[in-house]
Amino acid sequence: MEDWKAIIGENVKRLRKARGLTQEQLAVDSGIDLTYAGGIERGRRNPSLEVLMRIAAALETTPDELFKR
Repeated sequence: MEDWKAIIGENVKRLRKARGLTQEQLAVDSGIDLTYAGGIERGRRNPSLEVLMRIAAALETTPDELFKR
């Protein structure tokens, strides 16, 4: 079984860095807590679809980009 939390986390981190954003900027733009954003990037949190949609919007990408292997 795939570790989707890790895959999502790696993609969020990669896309965030590619856009020159800090975790804090991503958290503010997504309307989530900084520690929650860090947990998502480390693959330790299981974000809801709503949170994933907000993160994708903050990263100016589509939600499916967060699931790519």
